[in-house]
Amino acid sequence: MGLFKLFTVLFSSPEKKLGVFLRWHGLSVSTAESCTGGLVSSLLTDVSGSSEYIFENIVTYSNTAKTKYLDVNPDTLSEYGAVSEQTAKEMAVGLKNQTKTDYTLATTGIAGPTGESPGKPIGLMYIGIYGKETVEVKKILAPHWLPRTVMKKYFAKIALIELYKFIEKDF
Repeated sequence: MGLFKLFTVLFSSPEKKLGVFLRWHGLSVSTAESCTGGLVSSLLTDVSGSSEYIFENIVTYSNTAKTKYLDVNPDTLSEYGAVSEQTAKEMAVGLKNQTKTDYTLATTGIAGPTGESPGKPIGLMYIGIYGKETVEVKKILAPHWLPRTVMKKYFAKIALIELYKFIEKDF
């Protein structure tokens, strides 16, 4: 990934674009965050009027929280791990079942500088998005050398960009 793309993502405002779209169409969104630790929620609520379209945002950092609040199957966590396509999907579905919002967004990943394992490098994130009738999981691989705080911001911005693209396609 080039530095230009990195800076473009970090300094873009997908939360504003998303907010206008959600408000204009009377849609709601909820988020479940792990690797982003609440940054997606923070970005969304930075937009004035966001209370019109945000329903519920939760941080489910631990596996216990993922099973308790999002009904992620413990067997999924045991077999595939917290950072997996399967877990991201179950997080998005569980949140949709709990909140009944129009769209749900879930993030799970490895922000570093520790936590990598075979096949799961630092900078890996899965984004689960559930819309009208479909669930989609995106795999993102960010530069492993980013500092943790920058990695989390990058993850959060990318998640919002992907949510916007999904909603636009779903609409």
